[in-house]
Amino acid sequence: MTQPPSSHDTPGTLDRWIAEESAVQERRARGGASAAVASREQIVALTGLQQMEAMLRGELPHAAMGQTLDFLLVQVGDGTAVFQGRPGPRLLNPMGMVHGGWFATMLDSALGCAVHTTLPPGKAFTTTDLHVHMVRGIAPTVARVRSEGRVLHRGRQLVTAEARLLGPDGTLYAHGTTSCMVLDIRNR
Repeated sequence: MTQPPSSHDTPGTLDRWIAEESAVQERRARGGASAAVASREQIVALTGLQQMEAMLRGELPHAAMGQTLDFLLVQVGDGTAVFQGRPGPRLLNPMGMVHGGWFATMLDSALGCAVHTTLPPGKAFTTTDLHVHMVRGIAPTVARVRSEGRVLHRGRQLVTAEARLLGPDGTLYAHGTTSCMVLDIRNR
Protein backbone atom coordinates (compact mmCIF):
# COMPACT_ATOMS: atom_id res chain seq x y z
CA MET A 1 0.00 0.00 0.00
CA THR A 2 1.30 3.43 -0.86
CA GLN A 3 1.26 6.63 1.16
CA PRO A 4 -1.10 9.31 -0.18
CA PRO A 5 0.77 12.14 -1.84
CA SER A 6 1.61 14.93 0.59
CA SER A 7 0.89 18.44 -0.57
CA HIS A 8 0.94 20.24 2.76
CA ASP A 9 2.78 23.26 3.98
CA THR A 10 3.74 24.52 0.54
CA PRO A 11 2.76 27.79 -1.13
CA GLY A 12 -0.46 27.44 -3.08
CA THR A 13 -1.63 24.24 -1.36
CA LEU A 14 -5.14 25.57 -0.70
CA ASP A 15 -5.45 26.76 -4.31
CA ARG A 16 -4.39 23.30 -5.57
CA TRP A 17 -6.85 21.61 -3.24
CA ILE A 18 -9.71 23.81 -4.46
CA ALA A 19 -8.75 23.18 -8.09
CA GLU A 20 -8.67 19.42 -7.48
CA GLU A 21 -12.07 19.59 -5.80
CA SER A 22 -13.50 21.47 -8.80
CA ALA A 23 -12.04 18.92 -11.21
CA VAL A 24 -13.68 16.04 -9.30
CA GLN A 25 -17.03 17.86 -9.33
CA GLU A 26 -16.72 18.49 -13.09
CA ARG A 27 -15.88 14.81 -13.78
CA ARG A 28 -18.88 13.76 -11.72
CA ALA A 29 -21.14 16.09 -13.68
CA ARG A 30 -19.81 14.83 -17.04
CA GLY A 31 -20.09 11.20 -15.93
CA GLY A 32 -23.74 11.64 -15.05
CA ALA A 33 -23.72 9.68 -11.77
CA SER A 34 -25.52 11.27 -8.87
CA ALA A 35 -25.59 10.78 -5.13
CA ALA A 36 -27.07 7.33 -4.64
CA VAL A 37 -26.10 3.72 -3.95
CA ALA A 38 -24.50 1.56 -6.66
CA SER A 39 -26.40 -1.60 -7.51
CA ARG A 40 -24.89 -5.03 -6.89
CA GLU A 41 -24.79 -5.56 -10.66
CA GLN A 42 -22.74 -2.39 -11.15
CA ILE A 43 -20.02 -3.39 -8.70
CA VAL A 44 -19.85 -7.17 -8.21
CA ALA A 45 -17.29 -7.75 -11.00
CA LEU A 46 -15.08 -4.76 -10.10
CA THR A 47 -12.23 -4.54 -7.62
CA GLY A 48 -12.64 -2.01 -4.85
CA LEU A 49 -10.09 0.26 -6.51
CA GLN A 50 -11.97 0.06 -9.82
CA GLN A 51 -15.18 1.00 -8.02
CA MET A 52 -13.59 4.00 -6.34
CA GLU A 53 -11.95 5.18 -9.58
CA ALA A 54 -15.31 4.88 -11.38
CA MET A 55 -16.90 6.94 -8.62
CA LEU A 56 -14.26 9.65 -9.11
CA ARG A 57 -14.98 9.67 -12.86
CA GLY A 58 -18.72 10.02 -12.22
CA GLU A 59 -19.51 6.59 -13.65
CA LEU A 60 -20.78 5.18 -10.34
CA PRO A 61 -22.89 7.02 -7.76
CA HIS A 62 -21.25 8.74 -4.82
CA ALA A 63 -22.57 8.89 -1.26
CA ALA A 64 -25.22 11.54 -0.60
CA MET A 65 -23.78 12.07 2.87
CA GLY A 66 -20.87 13.95 1.29
CA GLN A 67 -23.29 16.57 0.00
CA THR A 68 -24.98 16.84 3.38
CA LEU A 69 -21.68 17.29 5.24
CA ASP A 70 -19.83 19.18 2.47
CA PHE A 71 -16.98 16.79 1.73
CA LEU A 72 -15.96 14.59 -1.20
CA LEU A 73 -13.52 11.96 -2.33
CA VAL A 74 -10.67 13.59 -4.26
CA GLN A 75 -8.02 10.83 -4.64
CA VAL A 76 -7.71 7.06 -4.48
CA GLY A 77 -4.85 4.64 -4.95
CA ASP A 78 -3.96 1.11 -3.94
CA GLY A 79 -4.64 1.19 -0.22
CA THR A 80 -5.18 4.96 -0.05
CA ALA A 81 -8.06 7.42 -0.13
CA VAL A 82 -8.23 11.17 0.36
CA PHE A 83 -11.35 13.16 1.21
CA GLN A 84 -11.59 16.92 1.29
CA GLY A 85 -14.12 18.97 3.20
CA ARG A 86 -15.22 22.49 3.97
CA PRO A 87 -15.69 23.01 7.71
CA GLY A 88 -18.36 25.72 7.41
CA PRO A 89 -20.76 27.38 9.85
CA ARG A 90 -23.51 24.76 9.60
CA LEU A 91 -21.11 22.15 11.07
CA LEU A 92 -20.46 24.06 14.31
CA ASN A 93 -21.11 22.81 17.82
CA PRO A 94 -22.55 25.19 20.46
CA MET A 95 -19.02 26.38 21.30
CA GLY A 96 -18.44 27.69 17.76
CA MET A 97 -16.02 24.99 16.61
CA VAL A 98 -16.59 22.23 14.05
CA HIS A 99 -18.50 19.34 15.63
CA GLY A 100 -16.42 16.27 16.55
CA GLY A 101 -18.82 14.02 14.65
CA TRP A 102 -17.67 15.69 11.42
CA PHE A 103 -14.04 14.90 12.30
CA ALA A 104 -15.02 11.26 12.85
CA THR A 105 -17.01 11.08 9.62
CA MET A 106 -14.16 12.55 7.58
CA LEU A 107 -11.69 10.06 9.08
CA ASP A 108 -14.09 7.12 8.78
CA SER A 109 -14.67 7.91 5.10
CA ALA A 110 -10.95 7.98 4.26
CA LEU A 111 -10.29 4.88 6.34
CA GLY A 112 -13.14 2.88 4.82
CA CYS A 113 -12.40 3.89 1.26
CA ALA A 114 -8.69 3.13 1.68
CA VAL A 115 -9.71 -0.36 2.84
CA HIS A 116 -12.19 -0.61 -0.04
CA THR A 117 -9.46 0.00 -2.62
CA THR A 118 -7.74 -3.25 -1.55
CA LEU A 119 -10.75 -5.51 -2.09
CA PRO A 120 -10.95 -8.04 -4.94
CA PRO A 121 -14.16 -8.40 -6.98
CA GLY A 122 -17.11 -9.78 -5.06
CA LYS A 123 -15.90 -8.58 -1.68
CA ALA A 124 -17.14 -5.89 0.69
CA PHE A 125 -16.24 -4.91 4.25
CA THR A 126 -17.76 -3.79 7.49
CA THR A 127 -16.06 -1.66 10.12
CA THR A 128 -15.43 -3.52 13.36
CA ASP A 129 -13.91 -0.59 15.24
CA LEU A 130 -13.10 3.06 14.76
CA HIS A 131 -10.80 5.10 16.99
CA VAL A 132 -10.67 8.87 16.62
CA HIS A 133 -8.25 11.21 18.37
CA MET A 134 -9.06 14.91 18.03
CA VAL A 135 -5.97 16.96 18.80
CA ARG A 136 -7.05 20.46 17.78
CA GLY A 137 -10.37 22.17 17.13
CA ILE A 138 -11.29 23.39 13.68
CA ALA A 139 -12.60 26.95 13.51
CA PRO A 140 -15.11 27.82 10.77
CA THR A 141 -12.46 30.09 9.25
CA VAL A 142 -10.42 27.07 8.06
CA ALA A 143 -11.18 26.90 4.33
CA ARG A 144 -10.54 23.17 3.72
CA VAL A 145 -9.22 20.08 5.44
CA ARG A 146 -8.19 16.71 4.08
CA SER A 147 -8.57 13.28 5.55
CA GLU A 148 -5.81 11.04 4.19
CA GLY A 149 -6.28 7.33 4.79
CA ARG A 150 -3.94 4.43 4.13
CA VAL A 151 -4.06 0.71 4.75
CA LEU A 152 -1.53 -0.62 7.24
CA HIS A 153 -2.31 -4.34 6.98
CA ARG A 154 -4.40 -6.37 4.54
CA GLY A 155 -5.17 -9.92 5.62
CA ARG A 156 -7.63 -12.37 4.14
CA GLN A 157 -10.38 -11.44 6.62
CA LEU A 158 -9.15 -8.34 8.47
CA VAL A 159 -7.81 -5.01 7.20
CA THR A 160 -6.43 -2.20 9.37
CA ALA A 161 -5.90 1.40 8.33
CA GLU A 162 -4.94 4.82 9.68
CA ALA A 163 -5.91 8.36 8.67
CA ARG A 164 -4.96 11.93 9.46
CA LEU A 165 -7.15 15.04 9.21
CA LEU A 166 -4.95 17.94 8.06
CA GLY A 167 -5.20 21.56 7.03
CA PRO A 168 -3.49 22.95 3.93
CA ASP A 169 -0.72 24.32 6.13
CA GLY A 170 -0.02 20.84 7.52
CA THR A 171 -1.85 21.38 10.83
CA LEU A 172 -2.96 18.07 12.32
CA TYR A 173 -6.54 18.28 13.61
CA ALA A 174 -7.23 14.60 14.24
CA HIS A 175 -6.03 11.09 13.50
CA GLY A 176 -7.66 7.71 13.69
CA THR A 177 -7.52 4.00 13.02
CA THR A 178 -9.93 1.29 11.99
CA SER A 179 -10.23 -2.45 11.67
CA CYS A 180 -12.52 -3.85 8.99
CA MET A 181 -13.82 -7.36 8.35
CA VAL A 182 -13.85 -8.54 4.72
CA LEU A 183 -17.15 -10.07 3.53
CA ASP A 184 -18.27 -11.99 0.44
CA ILE A 185 -21.02 -10.18 -1.51
CA ARG A 186 -21.47 -12.70 -4.34
CA ASN A 187 -24.08 -14.71 -2.43
CA ARG A 188 -26.07 -11.79 -1.00
